[in-house]
Amino acid sequence: MDSDIAHRKRALRAELRERRQNLTSSERDSATAGFTENLQSLVLDLSARSISCYLSARNEPDTRPFLNWATAEGIRILFPISREDGLLDWTVGDGDEEFTGISGVPEAVGTLLGPIAINDVDLIIVPAAAVDESGLRMGWGRGYFDKTLGSMEKCPPVYAVVFDSEFVDEVPREVHDQPVNGLVTPTRIIAF
Repeated sequence: MDSDIAHRKRALRAELRERRQNLTSSERDSATAGFTENLQSLVLDLSARSISCYLSARNEPDTRPFLNWATAEGIRILFPISREDGLLDWTVGDGDEEFTGISGVPEAVGTLLGPIAINDVDLIIVPAAAVDESGLRMGWGRGYFDKTLGSMEKCPPVYAVVFDSEFVDEVPREVHDQPVNGLVTPTRIIAF
């Protein structure tokens, strides 16, 4: 790994993490309403009946109201479960029961379906630290989603969920970094 790129990524992640922690509760509530509305629009526009989406952690864009809506609409949701080998398993959780996974983020409780279960969804919704104008996604440095997306033969649309300020001109690029097809912010949906 190029140490300069790794250093730039670490610095950018630290800045973005701090920015997220400094959001006020009213800014967070307003963003959540926007994320929910735009994620609903995306799912409806794509006629997605099966999706994968993460359970948001405290400072992440809040996916939970959206997930409640999707569940009520009868949309099948696969939740990622992190594994020791750096891959993701998937489960159809009911969203009610969760635990802290090995990567330190909330994960759904349910029967593990294995890494290839992701191949059957219509839309993949991923977390991100930032996305740039070319569609390159920078995650939080664990590589789970890059490995998953990089190993898929035919990938459905992949959309990252970020705050407006995290849609940037350029993110530092490494060989393994996977682009996304679009992004969802509180104010817009962008397809690349």
